[in-house]
Amino acid sequence: MPTMRIAHVTTVHPRYDIRIFRKECVSLAAAGYETYLVVGDGLGDELRDGVHIVDIGVAPSGRLARMREQPRKALQMLRRLDPAVIHFHDPELLRIGVRLAREGRKVVYDAHEDVPRQILTKQWIPAPLRRPLAWLFERYENSLVRRLSAVVTATPHITRRFAAVQPLSVSVCNFPLLEELSAAVDGGPRESAICYVGGITRTRGIRQLVSALALVPEVRLILCGSFEDAALEAELRAHPSWSQVEYLGQVGRAEVRDVMARSRAGMVTLLPMPSYMDALPIKMFEYMSAGLPVIASDFPLWRDIVVEHRCGLCVDPTNPRAVADAIRSLLGSAELAERMGAAGRTAVDRQFNWPHEEQRLLEFYRTLAA
Repeated sequence: MPTMRIAHVTTVHPRYDIRIFRKECVSLAAAGYETYLVVGDGLGDELRDGVHIVDIGVAPSGRLARMREQPRKALQMLRRLDPAVIHFHDPELLRIGVRLAREGRKVVYDAHEDVPRQILTKQWIPAPLRRPLAWLFERYENSLVRRLSAVVTATPHITRRFAAVQPLSVSVCNFPLLEELSAAVDGGPRESAICYVGGITRTRGIRQLVSALALVPEVRLILCGSFEDAALEAELRAHPSWSQVEYLGQVGRAEVRDVMARSRAGMVTLLPMPSYMDALPIKMFEYMSAGLPVIASDFPLWRDIVVEHRCGLCVDPTNPRAVADAIRSLLGSAELAERMGAAGRTAVDRQFNWPHEEQRLLEFYRTLAA
């Protein structure tokens, strides 16, 4: 059994983040690695599921202050822990990653997102600045990543991008844990409802989805997540179709399972933004794991998955009528919805699941150790 000490680091994500803690860290600890997770939330240290969680303290208010102070404190903690491998999850930690790599340590960057493409959709960045900032960040990110030991990414698309600058690049997709949402498959009778679980933003098609509800007045939307900003929340609450929305706010994993058990379809109608076109949205696969047919944006990559596995319908996410037609088709035919939901669950059982990706992660760590 391996006894190598490793440390995952995040100063942005919550300590029980699904990808970082529940999947990667817990899997590595179960495989015998002495696993630490360095976080900055002020909740203190703890040992959970075999993972030593070490807290460097709550972040200061303000984005710039956080980006200045938290990496410095994380660096001090990592030097005290002295792990053989440092695996960090935030772009703002790249500079300390390079510093540690110069000291001869094995440093891994976990790229959850294609950040340059994300910058193109950031509403808080003035539109004329987005493209030049994305260009600059991509060159900055590439220049630092090539000095590290390896890159782990959440999609094959991001892996291909980094492979040009970092030979040891591997994709470990953020697919569902098999058992987590399975209770939703055998739950009670489903309601005349669809669900959306995730960040509620303009670019994720929430306006079009709420507008589509007016065309299917018999259907409710169970909405879970945090709004991008107060202005978007006020706009949607003022929409005539908001009366068909059951808004639950930010919910835990048990509540997510219950919401999926109540619903008849899962919505993932993100708008055609550069950062979404080649993404593999975890929510789509979680809907599938819960036995829900999906209504997904008609992007080529997503269409290949949905059509091949016959697990839902693809629509133009910018067209509320197209979204409404898909909702009507699935909720109007219990047999069709049940067949597509079962097909999605089978696809997750066979292919799109964390146990498969866990083996890729463990093989990567064996390669890194060698």
